[in-house]
Amino acid sequence: MMAFLFHRFDKASLVFIVALALIAVFVPVLNLAVPDGSTFHIPTYLVSLWGKYLSYALLALALDLVWGYCGILSLGHGAFFALGGYAMGMYLMRQIGARGVYADPILPDFMVFLNWKELPITWYFFDHFAYALVMIILVPALLALVFGWFAFRSRVTGVYLSIITQSLTYALLLAFFRNDMGFGGNNGLTDFKDIIGFSIQAPATRATLFSITAVMLAFGFLVARSMVASRFGQVLASIRDAESRTRFLGYRVENYKLLVFVVSAAMAGIAGALYVPQVGIINPSEFAPDNSIEAVIWVAVGGRGTLIGAAIGAVLVNFAKTWLTGTFPDFWLYGLGALFILVTLFLPKGIIGALAARFGARGKGEAA
Repeated sequence: MMAFLFHRFDKASLVFIVALALIAVFVPVLNLAVPDGSTFHIPTYLVSLWGKYLSYALLALALDLVWGYCGILSLGHGAFFALGGYAMGMYLMRQIGARGVYADPILPDFMVFLNWKELPITWYFFDHFAYALVMIILVPALLALVFGWFAFRSRVTGVYLSIITQSLTYALLLAFFRNDMGFGGNNGLTDFKDIIGFSIQAPATRATLFSITAVMLAFGFLVARSMVASRFGQVLASIRDAESRTRFLGYRVENYKLLVFVVSAAMAGIAGALYVPQVGIINPSEFAPDNSIEAVIWVAVGGRGTLIGAAIGAVLVNFAKTWLTGTFPDFWLYGLGALFILVTLFLPKGIIGALAARFGARGKGEAA
Protein backbone atom coordinates (compact mmCIF):
# COMPACT_ATOMS: atom_id res chain seq x y z
CA MET A 1 0.00 0.00 0.00
CA MET A 2 2.68 2.51 0.97
CA ALA A 3 4.73 1.54 -2.08
CA PHE A 4 1.72 2.43 -4.23
CA LEU A 5 1.27 5.78 -2.48
CA PHE A 6 4.92 6.74 -2.95
CA HIS A 7 4.91 5.75 -6.63
CA ARG A 8 6.97 8.09 -8.82
CA PHE A 9 7.38 10.85 -6.27
CA ASP A 10 9.58 13.79 -7.19
CA LYS A 11 11.69 15.87 -4.82
CA ALA A 12 9.09 18.62 -4.53
CA SER A 13 6.48 16.10 -3.41
CA LEU A 14 8.76 14.65 -0.78
CA VAL A 15 9.63 18.13 0.50
CA PHE A 16 5.92 18.93 0.73
CA ILE A 17 5.19 15.74 2.69
CA VAL A 18 8.12 16.31 5.05
CA ALA A 19 7.06 19.93 5.59
CA LEU A 20 3.54 18.83 6.54
CA ALA A 21 4.95 16.21 8.91
CA LEU A 22 7.12 18.82 10.63
CA ILE A 23 4.19 21.23 10.87
CA ALA A 24 1.99 18.51 12.35
CA VAL A 25 4.57 17.93 15.11
CA PHE A 26 6.08 21.32 15.88
CA VAL A 27 2.99 23.55 15.83
CA PRO A 28 1.26 21.59 18.65
CA VAL A 29 4.55 21.45 20.59
CA LEU A 30 5.02 25.22 20.31
CA ASN A 31 1.42 25.68 21.41
CA LEU A 32 1.28 23.26 24.32
CA ALA A 33 4.86 22.94 25.61
CA VAL A 34 6.20 26.47 25.18
CA PRO A 35 5.11 29.02 27.86
CA ASP A 36 2.69 31.77 26.87
CA GLY A 37 5.22 34.54 27.36
CA SER A 38 7.80 32.96 25.07
CA THR A 39 8.55 34.38 21.63
CA PHE A 40 8.13 30.90 20.16
CA HIS A 41 4.71 30.24 21.70
CA ILE A 42 1.87 29.79 19.18
CA PRO A 43 -1.52 30.85 20.60
CA THR A 44 -4.41 28.41 20.42
CA TYR A 45 -6.47 30.72 18.21
CA LEU A 46 -3.70 30.66 15.61
CA VAL A 47 -3.57 26.87 15.77
CA SER A 48 -7.30 26.74 14.94
CA LEU A 49 -6.93 29.41 12.26
CA TRP A 50 -4.12 27.58 10.49
CA GLY A 51 -6.02 24.33 10.91
CA LYS A 52 -8.84 25.95 8.97
CA TYR A 53 -6.37 26.95 6.26
CA LEU A 54 -5.15 23.36 5.98
CA SER A 55 -8.75 22.17 5.64
CA TYR A 56 -9.15 24.59 2.76
CA ALA A 57 -5.89 23.29 1.30
CA LEU A 58 -7.34 19.76 1.23
CA LEU A 59 -10.43 21.10 -0.55
CA ALA A 60 -8.21 22.87 -3.10
CA LEU A 61 -6.25 19.65 -3.60
CA ALA A 62 -9.48 17.79 -4.31
CA LEU A 63 -10.57 20.43 -6.82
CA ASP A 64 -7.19 20.45 -8.56
CA LEU A 65 -7.42 16.70 -9.01
CA VAL A 66 -10.50 17.04 -11.23
CA TRP A 67 -9.82 20.44 -12.79
CA GLY A 68 -6.06 20.45 -13.19
CA TYR A 69 -5.69 16.86 -14.36
CA CYS A 70 -9.05 15.96 -15.93
CA GLY A 71 -10.32 19.32 -17.12
CA ILE A 72 -13.53 19.21 -15.05
CA LEU A 73 -14.10 22.76 -13.81
CA SER A 74 -16.39 22.12 -10.88
CA LEU A 75 -18.11 25.15 -9.39
CA GLY A 76 -19.87 23.00 -6.85
CA HIS A 77 -17.15 21.42 -4.77
CA GLY A 78 -18.27 23.55 -1.86
CA ALA A 79 -21.32 21.27 -1.71
CA PHE A 80 -19.20 18.20 -1.01
CA PHE A 81 -17.18 20.18 1.53
CA ALA A 82 -20.37 21.31 3.29
CA LEU A 83 -21.93 17.83 3.31
CA GLY A 84 -18.86 16.42 5.04
CA GLY A 85 -19.04 19.31 7.48
CA TYR A 86 -22.70 18.67 8.24
CA ALA A 87 -22.00 14.98 8.86
CA MET A 88 -19.37 15.95 11.43
CA GLY A 89 -21.63 18.66 12.86
CA MET A 90 -24.46 16.16 13.36
CA TYR A 91 -22.14 13.90 15.33
CA LEU A 92 -20.96 16.81 17.46
CA MET A 93 -24.55 17.90 18.12
CA ARG A 94 -25.48 14.43 19.32
CA GLN A 95 -22.60 14.61 21.81
CA ILE A 96 -24.11 17.66 23.55
CA GLY A 97 -26.96 15.65 25.06
CA ALA A 98 -28.55 17.18 28.16
CA ARG A 99 -25.94 19.97 28.30
CA GLY A 100 -27.88 21.97 25.71
CA VAL A 101 -29.98 25.03 26.50
CA TYR A 102 -33.16 22.94 26.71
CA ALA A 103 -31.43 19.98 28.41
CA ASP A 104 -33.01 17.39 26.12
CA PRO A 105 -30.85 14.25 26.13
CA ILE A 106 -31.82 13.27 22.56
CA LEU A 107 -33.02 16.25 20.54
CA PRO A 108 -30.67 19.13 19.63
CA ASP A 109 -31.72 22.55 20.89
CA PHE A 110 -33.06 23.79 17.56
CA MET A 111 -35.38 20.79 17.31
CA VAL A 112 -36.76 21.44 20.79
CA PHE A 113 -37.26 25.11 19.88
CA LEU A 114 -39.19 24.09 16.75
CA ASN A 115 -41.33 21.65 18.79
CA TRP A 116 -40.00 18.52 17.14
CA LYS A 117 -41.22 15.45 19.05
CA GLU A 118 -38.73 12.86 17.86
CA LEU A 119 -35.35 12.62 16.21
CA PRO A 120 -35.51 12.51 12.38
CA ILE A 121 -34.32 9.29 10.77
CA THR A 122 -31.44 11.15 9.09
CA TRP A 123 -29.97 11.73 12.56
CA TYR A 124 -30.04 8.08 13.64
CA PHE A 125 -26.68 6.56 14.66
CA PHE A 126 -24.86 9.91 14.51
CA ASP A 127 -24.09 9.50 18.19
CA HIS A 128 -21.48 6.95 17.03
CA PHE A 129 -18.20 8.40 15.76
CA ALA A 130 -17.51 5.47 13.41
CA TYR A 131 -20.87 5.95 11.71
CA ALA A 132 -20.19 9.68 11.31
CA LEU A 133 -16.83 8.92 9.69
CA VAL A 134 -18.52 6.65 7.16
CA MET A 135 -21.12 9.31 6.35
CA ILE A 136 -18.44 11.99 5.98
CA ILE A 137 -17.00 10.04 3.06
CA LEU A 138 -20.07 8.21 1.78
CA VAL A 139 -22.56 11.08 1.43
CA PRO A 140 -20.37 13.39 -0.74
CA ALA A 141 -19.09 10.40 -2.72
CA LEU A 142 -22.60 9.09 -3.34
CA LEU A 143 -23.84 12.50 -4.47
CA ALA A 144 -20.85 12.80 -6.83
CA LEU A 145 -21.52 9.28 -8.13
CA VAL A 146 -25.16 9.99 -8.96
CA PHE A 147 -24.50 13.45 -10.36
CA GLY A 148 -21.45 12.34 -12.33
CA TRP A 149 -23.13 9.25 -13.73
CA PHE A 150 -25.86 11.34 -15.37
CA ALA A 151 -23.62 14.25 -16.37
CA PHE A 152 -20.68 12.35 -17.82
CA ARG A 153 -22.75 9.72 -19.62
CA SER A 154 -24.73 12.55 -21.17
CA ARG A 155 -21.38 14.00 -22.28
CA VAL A 156 -21.97 17.33 -20.59
CA THR A 157 -18.66 19.19 -20.63
CA GLY A 158 -17.11 22.63 -20.45
CA VAL A 159 -19.05 25.62 -19.23
CA TYR A 160 -22.30 23.67 -19.24
CA LEU A 161 -20.94 21.23 -16.67
CA SER A 162 -19.62 24.11 -14.57
CA ILE A 163 -23.05 25.76 -14.55
CA ILE A 164 -24.75 22.51 -13.55
CA THR A 165 -22.35 21.96 -10.65
CA GLN A 166 -23.00 25.51 -9.50
CA SER A 167 -26.74 24.87 -9.71
CA LEU A 168 -26.27 21.75 -7.59
CA THR A 169 -24.66 23.58 -4.71
CA TYR A 170 -27.20 26.41 -4.93
CA ALA A 171 -30.06 23.91 -4.76
CA LEU A 172 -28.54 22.38 -1.63
CA LEU A 173 -28.12 25.87 -0.17
CA LEU A 174 -31.85 26.51 -0.55
CA ALA A 175 -32.76 23.08 0.80
CA PHE A 176 -30.61 23.34 3.93
CA PHE A 177 -32.01 26.79 4.70
CA ARG A 178 -35.41 25.18 5.32
CA ASN A 179 -36.11 24.36 8.97
CA ASP A 180 -38.17 21.32 8.04
CA MET A 181 -35.08 19.65 6.56
CA GLY A 182 -33.91 18.97 10.12
CA PHE A 183 -30.42 20.48 9.80
CA GLY A 184 -30.79 23.67 11.81
CA GLY A 185 -32.13 25.96 9.11
CA ASN A 186 -30.28 29.21 8.53
CA ASN A 187 -28.59 29.01 11.96
CA GLY A 188 -26.99 25.67 11.17
CA LEU A 189 -25.26 23.57 13.80
CA THR A 190 -23.10 25.03 16.58
CA ASP A 191 -22.43 25.08 20.34
CA PHE A 192 -20.33 21.91 20.11
CA LYS A 193 -18.98 20.49 23.37
CA ASP A 194 -17.01 17.27 22.86
CA ILE A 195 -15.43 15.14 20.18
CA ILE A 196 -14.90 11.45 21.08
CA GLY A 197 -15.00 12.43 24.75
CA PHE A 198 -12.56 15.35 24.65
CA SER A 199 -13.55 18.96 25.16
CA ILE A 200 -13.51 20.66 21.79
CA GLN A 201 -12.38 23.93 23.38
CA ALA A 202 -9.34 22.45 25.15
CA PRO A 203 -5.96 23.55 23.72
CA ALA A 204 -4.81 19.93 23.52
CA THR A 205 -7.87 19.03 21.42
CA ARG A 206 -7.32 22.00 19.15
CA ALA A 207 -3.68 21.04 18.66
CA THR A 208 -4.64 17.44 17.94
CA LEU A 209 -7.21 18.53 15.36
CA PHE A 210 -4.54 20.65 13.69
CA SER A 211 -2.15 17.70 13.50
CA ILE A 212 -4.84 15.40 12.13
CA THR A 213 -5.69 17.98 9.46
CA ALA A 214 -2.04 18.24 8.42
CA VAL A 215 -1.74 14.45 8.28
CA MET A 216 -4.93 14.13 6.23
CA LEU A 217 -3.68 16.79 3.82
CA ALA A 218 -0.48 14.79 3.40
CA PHE A 219 -2.44 11.57 2.90
CA GLY A 220 -4.76 13.24 0.40
CA PHE A 221 -1.73 14.50 -1.48
CA LEU A 222 -0.24 11.00 -1.51
CA VAL A 223 -3.43 9.55 -2.98
CA ALA A 224 -3.85 12.32 -5.56
CA ARG A 225 -0.18 12.25 -6.58
CA SER A 226 -0.22 8.48 -6.95
CA MET A 227 -3.29 8.71 -9.18
CA VAL A 228 -1.93 11.39 -11.50
CA ALA A 229 1.56 9.82 -11.72
CA SER A 230 0.17 6.48 -12.91
CA ARG A 231 -1.19 5.31 -16.24
CA PHE A 232 -4.61 6.31 -14.95
CA GLY A 233 -3.30 9.87 -14.60
CA GLN A 234 -2.01 9.82 -18.17
CA VAL A 235 -5.48 8.94 -19.40
CA LEU A 236 -6.91 11.79 -17.29
CA ALA A 237 -4.48 14.22 -18.91
CA SER A 238 -5.47 12.90 -22.31
CA ILE A 239 -9.15 13.48 -21.49
CA ARG A 240 -8.31 17.01 -20.35
CA ASP A 241 -6.39 17.85 -23.53
CA ALA A 242 -8.37 15.94 -26.16
CA GLU A 243 -11.44 14.15 -24.85
CA SER A 244 -12.84 13.21 -28.26
CA ARG A 245 -9.55 11.63 -29.36
CA THR A 246 -9.28 9.70 -26.11
CA ARG A 247 -12.79 8.38 -26.64
CA PHE A 248 -11.91 7.47 -30.24
CA LEU A 249 -8.97 5.38 -28.98
CA GLY A 250 -11.43 3.18 -27.09
CA TYR A 251 -11.20 4.53 -23.55
CA ARG A 252 -14.42 4.74 -21.55
CA VAL A 253 -13.97 8.42 -20.78
CA GLU A 254 -17.06 8.66 -18.59
CA ASN A 255 -15.74 5.94 -16.26
CA TYR A 256 -12.43 7.71 -15.74
CA LYS A 257 -14.13 11.03 -15.11
CA LEU A 258 -16.64 9.47 -12.75
CA LEU A 259 -13.98 7.74 -10.65
CA VAL A 260 -11.80 10.82 -10.22
CA PHE A 261 -14.89 12.95 -9.50
CA VAL A 262 -16.03 10.59 -6.73
CA VAL A 263 -12.56 10.42 -5.16
CA SER A 264 -12.32 14.21 -5.27
CA ALA A 265 -15.75 14.59 -3.64
CA ALA A 266 -14.77 12.22 -0.82
CA MET A 267 -11.61 14.26 -0.20
CA ALA A 268 -13.67 17.46 -0.11
CA GLY A 269 -16.04 15.85 2.41
CA ILE A 270 -13.12 14.96 4.67
CA ALA A 271 -11.88 18.55 4.40
CA GLY A 272 -15.30 19.82 5.50
CA ALA A 273 -15.39 17.41 8.45
CA LEU A 274 -11.98 18.66 9.63
CA TYR A 275 -13.07 22.28 9.18
CA VAL A 276 -16.18 22.16 11.38
CA PRO A 277 -14.74 21.28 14.83
CA GLN A 278 -11.96 23.84 14.38
CA VAL A 279 -14.31 26.65 13.35
CA GLY A 280 -17.15 25.66 15.66
CA ILE A 281 -20.10 26.05 13.30
CA ILE A 282 -21.59 24.77 10.05
CA ASN A 283 -24.52 26.47 8.34
CA PRO A 284 -26.06 26.63 4.85
CA SER A 285 -23.80 29.51 3.81
CA GLU A 286 -21.08 26.89 3.24
CA PHE A 287 -23.11 25.76 0.22
CA ALA A 288 -23.00 29.24 -1.31
CA PRO A 289 -21.67 29.19 -4.89
CA ASP A 290 -19.25 31.97 -3.91
CA ASN A 291 -17.32 29.49 -1.77
CA SER A 292 -16.84 27.09 -4.67
CA ILE A 293 -15.69 29.93 -6.90
CA GLU A 294 -13.20 31.01 -4.24
CA ALA A 295 -11.79 27.48 -4.25
CA VAL A 296 -11.22 27.79 -7.99
CA ILE A 297 -9.29 31.01 -7.32
CA TRP A 298 -7.11 29.23 -4.77
CA VAL A 299 -6.16 26.60 -7.33
CA ALA A 300 -5.55 29.16 -10.07
CA VAL A 301 -3.34 31.28 -7.82
CA GLY A 302 -1.27 28.37 -6.57
CA GLY A 303 -1.03 26.58 -9.88
CA ARG A 304 -3.56 24.40 -11.63
CA GLY A 305 -2.35 20.87 -12.27
CA THR A 306 0.38 20.95 -9.61
CA LEU A 307 -1.42 19.69 -6.46
CA ILE A 308 1.18 21.37 -4.25
CA GLY A 309 0.35 24.72 -5.79
CA ALA A 310 -3.36 24.24 -5.12
CA ALA A 311 -2.71 23.61 -1.42
CA ILE A 312 -0.30 26.54 -1.13
CA GLY A 313 -2.68 28.80 -3.04
CA ALA A 314 -5.48 27.99 -0.59
CA VAL A 315 -3.32 28.90 2.38
CA LEU A 316 -1.94 32.10 0.82
CA VAL A 317 -5.28 33.41 -0.43
CA ASN A 318 -7.05 32.72 2.85
CA PHE A 319 -4.23 34.31 4.81
CA ALA A 320 -4.59 37.38 2.59
CA LYS A 321 -8.35 37.26 3.08
CA THR A 322 -7.94 37.19 6.86
CA TRP A 323 -5.58 40.14 6.75
CA LEU A 324 -7.71 42.15 4.34
CA THR A 325 -10.97 41.56 6.20
CA GLY A 326 -9.31 42.84 9.37
CA THR A 327 -7.49 45.78 7.79
CA PHE A 328 -9.75 46.76 4.89
CA PRO A 329 -13.10 45.07 5.54
CA ASP A 330 -14.89 47.00 2.80
CA PHE A 331 -12.36 46.23 0.07
CA TRP A 332 -11.26 42.62 0.54
CA LEU A 333 -13.53 41.35 -2.24
CA TYR A 334 -11.93 43.82 -4.64
CA GLY A 335 -8.53 42.60 -3.51
CA LEU A 336 -9.50 39.00 -4.13
CA GLY A 337 -10.80 39.84 -7.60
CA ALA A 338 -7.69 41.85 -8.42
CA LEU A 339 -5.50 38.97 -7.28
CA PHE A 340 -7.31 36.57 -9.59
CA ILE A 341 -7.02 38.98 -12.55
CA LEU A 342 -3.32 39.62 -11.97
CA VAL A 343 -2.55 35.91 -11.67
CA THR A 344 -4.55 35.14 -14.82
CA LEU A 345 -2.71 37.83 -16.81
CA PHE A 346 0.83 37.50 -15.51
CA LEU A 347 0.99 34.02 -13.93
CA PRO A 348 -1.35 31.83 -16.01
CA LYS A 349 0.27 28.71 -14.55
CA GLY A 350 0.00 30.01 -11.01
CA ILE A 351 2.76 30.66 -8.52
CA ILE A 352 4.13 27.13 -8.42
CA GLY A 353 3.80 26.67 -12.17
CA ALA A 354 5.73 29.88 -12.82
CA LEU A 355 8.47 28.93 -10.35
CA ALA A 356 8.77 25.45 -11.87
CA ALA A 357 9.05 26.89 -15.38
CA ARG A 358 11.65 29.45 -14.32
CA PHE A 359 13.90 27.08 -12.42
CA GLY A 360 13.42 24.38 -15.04
CA ALA A 361 14.59 26.75 -17.76
CA ARG A 362 17.54 27.86 -15.62
CA GLY A 363 18.52 24.23 -15.03
CA LYS A 364 18.47 23.49 -18.76
CA GLY A 365 20.56 26.59 -19.43
CA GLU A 366 23.18 25.58 -16.88
CA ALA A 367 23.25 22.03 -18.27
CA ALA A 368 23.85 23.38 -21.78
